[in-house]
Amino acid sequence: MGYPQFDRSKLHLKSLSERVNDLNLSVMIYPDSPYEKIDNPNIDFLAKKIVMAHKKNAPIVLMLGAHVLRRGNSPLLIDLMRRGFVNHISLNGAGAIHDYEFALIGETTECVARYISDGQFGLWKETGRINEAMVIAQQQGIGLGEALGKIIAEGNFPNKEVSLLAKAYQLHIPLTIHISIGQDIIHEHPNLDAAALGSSSYTDFLVFTETISRLEGGVLLNIGSAVMGPEVYLKALSMARNVAHQNGKVISHFTTGVFDLHDLENYRTEAPRGSSIYYYRPYKTILVRTVQDGGESVYIRGDHNVTVPNLYHRIIQENHES
Repeated sequence: MGYPQFDRSKLHLKSLSERVNDLNLSVMIYPDSPYEKIDNPNIDFLAKKIVMAHKKNAPIVLMLGAHVLRRGNSPLLIDLMRRGFVNHISLNGAGAIHDYEFALIGETTECVARYISDGQFGLWKETGRINEAMVIAQQQGIGLGEALGKIIAEGNFPNKEVSLLAKAYQLHIPLTIHISIGQDIIHEHPNLDAAALGSSSYTDFLVFTETISRLEGGVLLNIGSAVMGPEVYLKALSMARNVAHQNGKVISHFTTGVFDLHDLENYRTEAPRGSSIYYYRPYKTILVRTVQDGGESVYIRGDHNVTVPNLYHRIIQENHES
């Protein structure tokens, strides 16, 4: 008979116009915005590798945690896409939601403590329309990132100029969304079609894996993603290497970078299994295990509203100088 299930039809959704948000467009960092300059040789190293990859048409992939967008980096990443220094972006579900809300209302990030007490957290009508994009994606056989990017790019979104999703769609650059069921606020909504969610996000996984199959000579950066980035990348790389191996090819010579707040010391070798940092997946997966056959990796520690602008300006400078 199966276990009892929660009846979503009983939920009461409110309009985003009633929601108090913690962030607005004032957080956005533009190419001409002032920024805190830092001297970090690892950022210089990555900038050189990105410019080199760009010149030989190798993939430059960014896997982003949602906080990267919340710190206002979208305009910088959009400019890098325009210039050809980013040709694949991956987001988790939360990142896509922040991008969508910024584009729609110029604000995002509700206060969990404020809205969880009365059960209103996440239950906002307009954000739930993202679920409609999943159905469109499933019907058209495309990924959620492409479907949602088209909706924003062609719809009535007053702030679409800061949308990674919209700009990626317009530039025909893959932006893939990798979703864990039950992890995002839109999964609370009555209009969620779980089959469409799975289909559209899995299509994006295959799009991402196709990019990883061409990673030889390229660059992959994991910025602020502790779980989605390393786990999706690990499986995609294994699939890509499996096919390459059958054809006598390798995917080994590429550069990876991790941007986060952890204080990592000797990240060139794997941490001891008994240590807590061993379970930090970007460390062992992106910085050690997947580059041990000929790749290179670096770690950048710092707040994303400092490290990402510094990387952006170093890429522009390196390209001008080379």
